[in-house]
Amino acid sequence: MKLAIVTAFPPSKVTLNEYAYHLVKHFRQKQDITELILLTDKTEGDKDLEFTEAGCKITVKECWSFNSYTTLFSVNRAINKTKPDAVLFNLQFMKFGDKKIAAALGLLLPLVCKLKKIPNVVLLHNILEEVDLKSAGFTSSKLMQNIYGFIGTTLTEFILHADVVAVTMQKYVTTLEAKYLAPNIKLIPHGTFEVPVEQDYSLADGPLKVMTFGKFGTYKKVEGMIEAVELVRANTGLDIEVVIAGTDNPNVPGYLAQVQEDYKHVPQIRFTGYVEEHEVPTLFNESAVVVFPYTSTTGSSGVLHQAGSYGKAVVMPDLGDLASLVKEEGYKGEFFDPNSVKSLAVAIENIVTNNGYRIALGQANYKAATALPMSKITDMYLETFKEIIEKK
Repeated sequence: MKLAIVTAFPPSKVTLNEYAYHLVKHFRQKQDITELILLTDKTEGDKDLEFTEAGCKITVKECWSFNSYTTLFSVNRAINKTKPDAVLFNLQFMKFGDKKIAAALGLLLPLVCKLKKIPNVVLLHNILEEVDLKSAGFTSSKLMQNIYGFIGTTLTEFILHADVVAVTMQKYVTTLEAKYLAPNIKLIPHGTFEVPVEQDYSLADGPLKVMTFGKFGTYKKVEGMIEAVELVRANTGLDIEVVIAGTDNPNVPGYLAQVQEDYKHVPQIRFTGYVEEHEVPTLFNESAVVVFPYTSTTGSSGVLHQAGSYGKAVVMPDLGDLASLVKEEGYKGEFFDPNSVKSLAVAIENIVTNNGYRIALGQANYKAATALPMSKITDMYLETFKEIIEKK
């Protein structure tokens, strides 16, 4: 099979680029794939294709740009030129831009493939029905929320013209089937990027590292985490370092710089900036606990799966998709009230003061993560494509 994937791809900073990297890493090792065609966004640096495992040929076509109004046409031209046997779209609603028209035009591509009779699957990482638009940084206006809801419903109806729409959580399947009466929704879990050999769960000497990882400023805010660690330090006397790994959310440029200025009086806070793929293992392995300082959720958490694969204890709010993942996939952690710094401090303290508990949580999360490696997830996509092709 000659499989095309429409996606952002490292060194792109556009959302879901890391997920695409791991999809490609495992797809290329499948015997059924003869060539992978990456229909990617344009980047200044070369695409990160330094894989060590044997695999199929990879062809890169940089054919779209974030917020471009021509994405629909340029990607369509690339599909016509490369003639793939099937197309996989790695999508969320703001994938092609944060401007409404640019984002919407890109999301018409699955319908174009359907009209061209090219077998296609949309991997849809979130659905607007499950997003708190205010907390996620889209808009606080009730009028605009209603407008976004209408636009989201319309775009979802376009996306549902794909042969199959794969979502990562069961509640997404239930919501889409109930609202849109869609017969082509399929649950394919997020999966775990890497499954390293299980560690002994010991930590290096030095300060305990309390880490968070992501794009911050909208529903992911780090002020409460910093203040919670200050409370834990005062209460326990423990040597704790706060590690804030990642960048600003594109909707809130300058957020982390402002936090750094506002909390410059607090010792032992490290801002890593953008984390390169090869730096991820060290980041997680050195951490005592991974914190999710979220006030809302917008999809299945890649960071939770990564934390699990490295056997890490986690602290997370008991809300939305994180709570669902715990129930569906077996992750475990300390929960906190997202509106209470004290609650977050208690959750962190419960882990950093009890080494046995920290290890038990890490072991449970490693078990959950290894149950769904990316190699198994890519097999599920290949089976889905085979079913589509057989029907056609």
